[in-house]
Amino acid sequence: MLILGINAYHGDASAALLVDGQLVAAAEEERFSRIKHCAGFPRLAVEYCLSAAGARVEDIDHIAIGRDTRAHLGDKLLYALTRRSPAGILKGSFSASDPKVHLGAALGIDPKRIRAASHSVEHHRAHLASAFFPSGFDDAAVVSIDAFGDFVSTMWARGRGNKLEILRHVGFPHSLGLFYSALTQYLGFPKFGDEYKVMGLAAHGQPELLDKLRQVVRVKDGAFELGLEYFQHHTKGIAMTWEGEPRYGAIHSERLIDLLGPARSPKSRMEDRFKAVAASTQAVFEEVFFELLATAKHLTGSPRLALAGGCAYNCVAAGKIRPKGLFDDVFIQPAAGDAGTSFGAALHVYHHELDNPRRSQQTHSYFGPAFSQEAIEELLRQEQVAFETLPDEELIPRVARALGDGKVVGWFQGRMEFGPRALGNRSILCDPRRQDTKDIMNERIKRREMFRPFAPALPLERVGDYFEQTSPDPFMVKVSRIKPERRAEIPAVTHVDGTGRLQTVTAQENPRYHALLHEFGRLTGTPVLLNTSFNASEPIVCTPKEALDCFLRTKMDVLVLERAYLERAQIA
Repeated sequence: MLILGINAYHGDASAALLVDGQLVAAAEEERFSRIKHCAGFPRLAVEYCLSAAGARVEDIDHIAIGRDTRAHLGDKLLYALTRRSPAGILKGSFSASDPKVHLGAALGIDPKRIRAASHSVEHHRAHLASAFFPSGFDDAAVVSIDAFGDFVSTMWARGRGNKLEILRHVGFPHSLGLFYSALTQYLGFPKFGDEYKVMGLAAHGQPELLDKLRQVVRVKDGAFELGLEYFQHHTKGIAMTWEGEPRYGAIHSERLIDLLGPARSPKSRMEDRFKAVAASTQAVFEEVFFELLATAKHLTGSPRLALAGGCAYNCVAAGKIRPKGLFDDVFIQPAAGDAGTSFGAALHVYHHELDNPRRSQQTHSYFGPAFSQEAIEELLRQEQVAFETLPDEELIPRVARALGDGKVVGWFQGRMEFGPRALGNRSILCDPRRQDTKDIMNERIKRREMFRPFAPALPLERVGDYFEQTSPDPFMVKVSRIKPERRAEIPAVTHVDGTGRLQTVTAQENPRYHALLHEFGRLTGTPVLLNTSFNASEPIVCTPKEALDCFLRTKMDVLVLERAYLERAQIA
């Protein structure tokens, strides 16, 4: 049975393909189009998924899209009739929603040739499915929190076996995700997906504005409500573009300026008051976030939590879930944002709707394209680039020595990651022990804000030596405290508050990456590497050609493409 899942006409458009309930391929459209957070229909991602399985469109049994325009239609009508609603609030509610129509148009085929059954899965149900079904939990509290999807911003459920029981939701116009996005805009970060910058900035300030920010969003009855006077999405609406690079207009109203003072202009100096706003935004977000999780615990009584939705990417908050003692086990979908709804929609159909049993647990995110050694070497010869092809027993020690000498390495291997994190297959790596590493990375390669942290990767068996927690985090979705006595050893990956967003690596899931970490540790005594995404102001690289181009236009020192080894010094 083939089920194609799709996230379309929203940011981070994506496709995922299940074969007999197993995820065999998944990717974001941005990796192929090279447009960050690409919206629209994920034609290229669909084509990749089909090719990865050796399938045709005609072979698909079910198509699931993570959107249902009919969901909560009564709430939409009531809101439109009783409130001063923004123009277009019901736009699309009655439009054609059969995914086959859109799929046929995108691929240039007659939709009548597509025999698959069509399924529209409500946005948050897709998020919930993406969190629970791959979690490995038989029974769990399941929570989805984001901006909005199908008129809802938050949803609680209980997952049991192959079913999800919806327990409660928060609907339009209240949204914790929208609160964070509004303050992200206020702080001078206007692009779709810039919220992670506020998380990095928050550690540099003090939460001095809690009382003011609690007027903007506040805990209420086990959930929350917005101070709607500080927003305009429910009155004027927000201009949005969902083709190509997604864009949206101002979320907050002038009342937020009255409350906090003039907003920051993009690229202007980061004043201390903006650092305080960021710290206070994060602190108030966490107050509400943990109220929502406490409600999940109250509703289900489960010691296990599965979490998705864009707010699950708040790795600072996520890292505090277990220490707070609400849940013993936590699974956060590594593609927690809207890209993951393609996977979730497919899983919802396979398990919840078709009543198939659960088959597997997600332990990695390597579901994108891979490239053969032969194809890589052919590319390098065409580009007239000098390289060596080395077996791993020579390659890995050479790369470890280069890293120990302070060189920056582009590391490209295996299948591309699904989700926003580079997890050792499309990564830039360097030595975390050097005080100047962050400056080198920012000035020579990433060209990003200096306040943003870099992430540490280390073997799972060594995590307890460096971090105050010892649980696996293979997806780099939680921030954890670095042991005080280790912080001076790895300054490049230690944030100003003594934390790091770690990735734990096992030999089972990524043997070459694990071997490199082990070899670096053997040479230096520190089995930790700085790991950042292989890109420079673009989506993470997908192909060897994109990796080579990024290497050549930045100041990386070494490039590894599978077993091909290149040094900048050898390139004319």
